[in-house]
Amino acid sequence: MDKFEKLHGIAAPMPLVNIDTDMIIPKVFLKTIKRSGLGVNLFDEMRFDREGNELPDFVLNKPQYRDAQILVAGDNFGCGSSREHAPWAIADFGIKCVISTSFADIFFNNCFKNGILPIVLPQEQVAVLMGDAEKGANARMTVDLEAQEITTSEGETIAFEVDAFKKHCLLNGLDDIGLTLEKASSIDTYEGQNNTQRPWV
Repeated sequence: MDKFEKLHGIAAPMPLVNIDTDMIIPKVFLKTIKRSGLGVNLFDEMRFDREGNELPDFVLNKPQYRDAQILVAGDNFGCGSSREHAPWAIADFGIKCVISTSFADIFFNNCFKNGILPIVLPQEQVAVLMGDAEKGANARMTVDLEAQEITTSEGETIAFEVDAFKKHCLLNGLDDIGLTLEKASSIDTYEGQNNTQRPWV
């Protein structure tokens, strides 16, 4: 998992509320267990018509937002089923940070495990960031995880809270496997002792 330290990029406004995981990645695309390749199907039913043509009015199809790395979303983002494919698709598309007033708990935790920073802010602050995102590609935001600050294109700074352990994992690029590998030497020591003491196991 890549480290998340400071992100300076385009923010796309998506003010819809209750965007669920089936909207993020429809169930028809859940046949894979790979984390890569799902970005092309992110928000599939909102991005494309039935013939597979892009819908020009959808925000991520607009030229100024095709390279968005930040998503400013409406309330209750990531609700619905607990599919981990949802953050996989978001990350594969290139979005590294999602900002909202609230997230579904399972989706929220899955984001951290997949290198995405979900930020919860009060409605008035999300509204400020939504307005900034609506300015287009020239209005780039900076998300500084170490300082726990978002800086708008006009230099306004908004502080955010994040769990210390989850922050540590993102800053160091540690998913569940990475956390386990940090203990590799202790695991090897234990296994060596166990093999000596209980060779029949």
